[in-house]
Amino acid sequence: MWFWWFMLCCDLMIPLLMIVIGRLMWKRPPQKINSLIGYRTSRSMKNMDTWHFAHHYCGKLWWRIGWIILVPSLIIHLPFYGASDDAIGIVGLILTFIQIAVLIGSIFPTEKALKRTFTEEGLRR
Repeated sequence: MWFWWFMLCCDLMIPLLMIVIGRLMWKRPPQKINSLIGYRTSRSMKNMDTWHFAHHYCGKLWWRIGWIILVPSLIIHLPFYGASDDAIGIVGLILTFIQIAVLIGSIFPTEKALKRTFTEEGLRR
């Protein structure tokens, strides 16, 4: 029973972090372009305009996606309450991989929006 609760908490971490960090990126992006914190791609680090745009766009995307995947992550665990540890572990692992794929997949629409909005030199179109 404790393992179910543990896996539920672990599987809710990614959506909750996406909600919190997305909100921070959206509303309070890092003030300076750096290579440690923030949405760091070569396109987003061209200048401060691309930096703020990327954080606003990706932060808003993460915030929305975080809320969207939070509910299914919770619902998927409910039928496995009281199941064997192996079954709970496998479901938790699969769910985590899906959540990570969604998290990494958010790079593609952000980069597409950057490419659509800015030139290769980082100037607004």
